[in-house]
Amino acid sequence: MADTAAASPVTPISLAELKKRRKPLRNVHRQVRENLGLMNKLAVWVTERVGTMGFFLLIFVWSAIWLAWNFLAPERLQFDPPMAFVFWLFISNLIQILLMPLIMVGQNIQGIHAEARAEHDLEVNVRAEREIEVILQHLEYQGEILMKMVEKLGVDIKGLAAR
Repeated sequence: MADTAAASPVTPISLAELKKRRKPLRNVHRQVRENLGLMNKLAVWVTERVGTMGFFLLIFVWSAIWLAWNFLAPERLQFDPPMAFVFWLFISNLIQILLMPLIMVGQNIQGIHAEARAEHDLEVNVRAEREIEVILQHLEYQGEILMKMVEKLGVDIKGLAAR
């Protein structure tokens, strides 16, 4: 009898116990967005808009119209004479100077957001791994019980496998 007690399989944790231990998942996206200040929200908004083909096309069309107007319009209607284009360069540089740091701030915030999502994904993966381990323990436990039942019935498993 002592041998059977020592050899009896260890009962794995129950599903109810596993669910009790489980912490609720958090919405990382909402948490990061809620913690942003107004200026950071503006930086993210600008970064998301400037990094689109729509913005590229807007700048491209604006530059094409500007250059075409100053090349093709009558001289008295041109406001930025060809070959100088000082005003166009000034506005273009001003846009670049203002957007560059704003986009960098937005990218830093998006990077923080990505890190939070990655940490959350790791959390979910670790939780899933624990749950898989519990499932494997249950399968192992069931296998051990089945083997003991087969032994009690006196069935030769090795003989069945050889057939």
